[in-house]
Amino acid sequence: MSIKTIILAAGQGTRMRSSRPKVLHEIADKALLQHVYETSLALPDNKVYIIYGHGGETVKQTLGHFEAAWIEQRLQLGTGHAVQQAIHHVEDGDTVLVLYGDVPLLKIRTIQTLLKKVSATSLALLTVTLDDPTGYGRIVRDKDHAVIKIVEQKDANEAELQINEGNTGILACKGKQLKNWLSRLSNDNAQSEYYLTDIIEMAVDDGLSIETTQANSADEVLGVNNRNQLAHLERVYQLEQAQMLMEKGITLRDPNRIDVRGEFTDLGQDIDIDVNVIFEGVNSIGSNVKIGPNCLIKNAVIADGVEILANCVIEDAKVGADSRIG
Repeated sequence: MSIKTIILAAGQGTRMRSSRPKVLHEIADKALLQHVYETSLALPDNKVYIIYGHGGETVKQTLGHFEAAWIEQRLQLGTGHAVQQAIHHVEDGDTVLVLYGDVPLLKIRTIQTLLKKVSATSLALLTVTLDDPTGYGRIVRDKDHAVIKIVEQKDANEAELQINEGNTGILACKGKQLKNWLSRLSNDNAQSEYYLTDIIEMAVDDGLSIETTQANSADEVLGVNNRNQLAHLERVYQLEQAQMLMEKGITLRDPNRIDVRGEFTDLGQDIDIDVNVIFEGVNSIGSNVKIGPNCLIKNAVIADGVEILANCVIEDAKVGADSRIG
């Protein structure tokens, strides 16, 4: 299966109140867009297209090393218009996956589940059930529970606003159908925009089934629109990293007070990490290592049996076995 992944990253992000393009804001010292791009790399036979717009040159200068095709959306006329910018790169037999550059915590297993639901007679849609779906397009189903359309909140009636199944915007379908649907999009709506979600109703009218799968949590598909959401997803991400470390047998005195802003090439057994420890860059930690509170460890190789006392900064260093630092 040949995959064409289109990442929409042209939004201005006015609610961030920043001169920096929204997709360049960071979680764990990594741009939001980079999180999305790196997740997509796990897909086989995949070509990535990044649709950029607001602050585009800054985005390209910062992340231009990505092995992706960069396509400018000169006018931001909606998500459907954004996908149209890349459609001439799509072959009829391709599976097209649409992702968003400000949704950084989407998991590869969720994407893989979504892609398995795509066929010549189906479109796959990622949805999420929420206690408060305010801001989300609503998934409208018929009496047989089949999806018939998506209604954006600003266009929804009172009954539709009561629906708690929301559209994440993430979808996958075959290139042939997508080309046809995009050519038929209209901007006759409250926002005068070309909504990608309108292809759902077209697919139903064309006799295709709309297959859905649910995200594991609302946080997995939460887009960053303001600083509060950015801070929230930072903590979600860090707790995921803490849980991963504990599953590997590492003791964390407080899983809510550790920051991992990089990666580990090796982790030994019986590592004990106190509170407020920050890891940056690429680190390796041996067995029977004890790290005290309030330490910064960056690009370090720490051998077995090391004890690092409180308030240490270790950067670009190799710490020998059985050393005591601090």
